[in-house]
Amino acid sequence: MVLAAVHFLLKVPSAVSLRAPLRRSLQVSSPGYPVCTSQNFKNYEAIKQQYRPEVPEYFNFARDVLDRWTEMEKEAKRPKNPALWWVNGDGEEVRWSFEELGVLSRKVANVLSDACGLQQGDRVILILPRIPEWWLVNVACMRTGTVLIPGTQQLTAKDILHRLQKSKAKCIITDDSVAPAVESVGPECQSLKFKLLVSEGHREGWLNFKELLKRAPSDHHCVSTKHQDPMAIYFTSGTTGSPKMTEHSHGSYGIGLTVNGSYKFRSLRHCVSAGEPINPEVMGEWKEQTGLDIHEGYGQTETVLICGNFKGMKIKPGSMGKPSPGYEVKIIDENSNILPPGKEGDIAIRVKPTRPFCLFTCYTDDPEKTEATIRGNFYVTGDRGIMDEDGYFWFVGRADDVINSAGYRIGPFEVESALIEHPAVMEAAVVSSPDPIRGEVVKAFVVLTSDYVSRDPEKLMNELQDHVKKVTAPYKYPRKMEFVQQLPKTISGKIRRKELRQKEWRKV
Repeated sequence: MVLAAVHFLLKVPSAVSLRAPLRRSLQVSSPGYPVCTSQNFKNYEAIKQQYRPEVPEYFNFARDVLDRWTEMEKEAKRPKNPALWWVNGDGEEVRWSFEELGVLSRKVANVLSDACGLQQGDRVILILPRIPEWWLVNVACMRTGTVLIPGTQQLTAKDILHRLQKSKAKCIITDDSVAPAVESVGPECQSLKFKLLVSEGHREGWLNFKELLKRAPSDHHCVSTKHQDPMAIYFTSGTTGSPKMTEHSHGSYGIGLTVNGSYKFRSLRHCVSAGEPINPEVMGEWKEQTGLDIHEGYGQTETVLICGNFKGMKIKPGSMGKPSPGYEVKIIDENSNILPPGKEGDIAIRVKPTRPFCLFTCYTDDPEKTEATIRGNFYVTGDRGIMDEDGYFWFVGRADDVINSAGYRIGPFEVESALIEHPAVMEAAVVSSPDPIRGEVVKAFVVLTSDYVSRDPEKLMNELQDHVKKVTAPYKYPRKMEFVQQLPKTISGKIRRKELRQKEWRKV
């Protein structure tokens, strides 16, 4: 069994299991602070009825869940289950009990507070592969109250510079592969005071993380954090502009993510997906090969899960499912009016009179952008969608990506899905392109499969256009098409439609 809150909070990849009985763990925290009721839900209606999270004034996941589990194991005198089980591609593995995870994370907490002099509220950028130290730093930051800013190793020097300057981080923790990029931009970052290197070797100007860890004491008093205190800052994927700093609190992530938990891993029984909508053909292929449906979920860096196809729900292929029990989700117009089923509008979450605790706190250091997300009584996601008569939500596209051609509004995802169904198409991205008559038209950028690369481009384009006309409404077909070798993507793998759209409109 996987402790869902830890599993999602610490972004566990498939090679790692964080183990503990879910239902009991979510009912404990520090004495007198029940965190969440049992979430062994059987169906969507049960989820809506039973989801009643209690958000205490003070909450810290490291103290109130991880440490509490150590105490419970000791009191019960039962065998120690692994809290973290890590295995790499070479067969090397690490197993830590809750007690061991606690001891090691306290030592790392002392490295941060003593060797680096970091205090509660200071910001730390962490760029590591998914090695055990990655999780230790996560938990240590909770213990010290420092704000974690995770980053992928795919970040370029320019990306790192942007994150260091925007966040004003005092410390960065990384390894030998990323250290040169940090050094190249470090002089431009006045706030950066400490650089920790996770390596067996040494590097001038860097503190050696592993050596400091060996010498650090194992006793550390966890700071007292309120549930609304900042815990982590995530930079958005930047599909429509520069990445924004999205702040989450100890409550919004430490408690808010519990609703995401599918926790038995004895065999593959339940499949979920998120990030970008899955094309229906991919879902069909998965079902054919595994016998299992993919339960799609929809959310943002800012929100955690907004809608999902929860266990026991009937799945409508292509739908995002129904609202998470933590949110009241509506489709609204530009005047904040709630639209009826079947009408396209902005996907929004009600935040007044009560703001959901699992929603992000703010865009860090950017009150104007934070305020711009509020329209009337709603937080506006920036995505367009439709709700059907059964209460299921359907994704149309980012508001900036929707194409208005001769009065018709066309979402790129539907056209992309149609194109993907054709055997010639490996990937596709659809954007608006200027047109003197219609204002703008649909243009598709297509990556071909190997079997079709040598085909006649004009004939293939006509074939794909006819295919889209048959699969979707005829007016939605791409009047322009360009065959490319690859599509521009963010570091998280999302297609940068904005870049393609700007390329088209620069021609005007």
